[in-house]
Amino acid sequence: QVRLVESGGGLVQPGGSLRLSCAASGSRFSMYSWAWYRQAPGKLRDLIATISRVGSTDYTDSVRGRFSISRDNGENTVYLQMDSLKPEDTALYYCNSPSPSAQFSWGQGTQVTVSS
Repeated sequence: QVRLVESGGGLVQPGGSLRLSCAASGSRFSMYSWAWYRQAPGKLRDLIATISRVGSTDYTDSVRGRFSISRDNGENTVYLQMDSLKPEDTALYYCNSPSPSAQFSWGQGTQVTVSS
């Protein structure tokens, strides 16, 4: 079973940047597509960015142009570069497969708080 560990969150002012990391255990990392999700208080978990096995990316409208997903197959890690952060980006951020039928156990997530 793949274990997911997210990190890199924190408190940042509006307009600031953060880089999130998601380390995945196992030897088949490069064979999977990956995604970042976020869950704000009282809301459902939403998929916000995906990256395919060959590096194709896609984003939900609310983060397109501000966030960038990338992967390092040698390090078994997926990244989310977040720029121009807004208070509405405040949420718990997770990584996992973009396919609901192929998801792994969820990690603990990493908290991002955007506030002045």
